Amino acid sequence: MRDLSRRQQLDAALASAEVSESVSVRRLDVTEMASHAEFAAGIAAEYGRIDVLVNNAGFAFAGFAEDVSLDELRRQMETNFFGAVSLTQAVLPVMRRQRSGRILMLSSVGGRSAAPGLSSYAASKFALEGYTESLCQELRPLGIDCVLIEPGSFETGIWYHADNLAARASDPASPNLERSRRFRSYVQHTLKRNDAHEVARLIADLADRPRPRLRYVAGRDAKLTLILRSLLPWRSFERVIATTLKLDSQ
Repeated sequence: MRDLSRRQQLDAALASAEVSESVSVRRLDVTEMASHAEFAAGIAAEYGRIDVLVNNAGFAFAGFAEDVSLDELRRQMETNFFGAVSLTQAVLPVMRRQRSGRILMLSSVGGRSAAPGLSSYAASKFALEGYTESLCQELRPLGIDCVLIEPGSFETGIWYHADNLAARASDPASPNLERSRRFRSYVQHTLKRNDAHEVARLIADLADRPRPRLRYVAGRDAKLTLILRSLLPWRSFERVIATTLKLDSQ
């Protein structure tokens, strides 16, 4: 965890499941990349191996593209993309020696079908998708599997952090102010979210499933989005999104 002072909910869940003795909780910030190699080496030295890496850390940065600063975009990419890349590189020497291992990448349906107001998030997940496709082909001959998990909207609290909104999105001078308000209202009050346990169960299953596929989609909304994206002409798909999010007016 990045902040060990926020572990109370985790500890309660571990105690309820009677697995506290089997879980070691340690501090790790995916953006502190200089520490990753030493962290992975320490785990390997203590346990003798590393079988699974789950690259789960991430956040959704919201804001229309012209309102997002380059520094804000970089913060999104540092966590969602470069953090996953750095941790992957940290465990690969261990997995290569073992000739086995599995890397689970928590991507998003937004890594295959971008949504308006989330260009920064989509960019980070599209990058992760391309990186993992290539990585999968490189590592399969070494006995290492790579898997992309692509959830839709789940109840995780990801949409409620004020610091995950572009500073200019709430600026009265922004030409997108009203559209940003409508988008936030839809996401926070109208968008239906799935139970996050569904993704947790999928991760647990994929940790040791024989011969996994490259991609797994989670959530009815994600599956519907990808079906519509594949069946509809782009202009028609775009109109559906614009109408749903009320983006067709200022």
